[in-house]
Amino acid sequence: MITRLAPAKLNLALEVLGRRPDGYHEIVSVVQTIDLADTLEFAPSSDLTLTCSDASLVNEDNLGWRAARGLQAATRTRAGAAIHLEKRIPLAAGLGGGSSDAAATFLGLSELWGVSMPAMDLYTLARLLGADVPFFLRGGTALVEGTGERVTTLPPLKPHWAVLLVPPLSIPRKTATLYGRLRPAHCTDGTRTRALAQAIRTNASLDPCLLVNAFQPVLTEPEMARGRAAMLEAGAPWAALSGSGPTLFCLFEEATAAREVYGTLKWQSGQVFLARTIQGVS
Repeated sequence: MITRLAPAKLNLALEVLGRRPDGYHEIVSVVQTIDLADTLEFAPSSDLTLTCSDASLVNEDNLGWRAARGLQAATRTRAGAAIHLEKRIPLAAGLGGGSSDAAATFLGLSELWGVSMPAMDLYTLARLLGADVPFFLRGGTALVEGTGERVTTLPPLKPHWAVLLVPPLSIPRKTATLYGRLRPAHCTDGTRTRALAQAIRTNASLDPCLLVNAFQPVLTEPEMARGRAAMLEAGAPWAALSGSGPTLFCLFEEATAAREVYGTLKWQSGQVFLARTIQGVS
């Protein structure tokens, strides 16, 4: 049996540059993996099967399942696998859990089946599943551009602790809905995100002013305001948004400060996590 972790990600900065003629949006983002992770197990089998700790995720739309089918077809293997997904990353929370599961499936099944694909072919296969999947093939710290297809590895971010609060908020078809709320005034030129990337290259301390997110002004649900207020009242110096939300997070260089905020927040409504930044996938 082969076991792989599928880590969550935080968008330290995310700017939307505008909408392209094909309907997709151009973005620029600095992305960081953390040790909040799903676990996938791959065992030899004559068939391809998927089980999950959350039974509602066992369906043909599951990105891990689609990755398995895609790799099977691309490599023309007749091998099967019994895949089990232990879900820990919250669903539709702006943390990339499904995309990370897909990338971990590509890597885990490649090892189980003893197959290999040229890196660019695997990357292309990943792009077909979702904008975040190519990033998760490597993880770590990266500058992501285009629709998510251009991934530039950055030097490792100095170790940080992360406190995450996922407000109790569900938005149907969340990503499409929130992109639909964006107006031209919400689009920017990527200057602050690229400044953050440069700060990471020089090992400078993170400037909270650079931790921008285009979706923050369009997430107007009251749960978001309450979540941000709860983080600040718990002692977080700031509360940033990851992806299209609703996850709010704050980074700390000192474990003690992070644990104090986490200890206060965990009594709030919503899900609260304490995590650390990590480099690469394993």
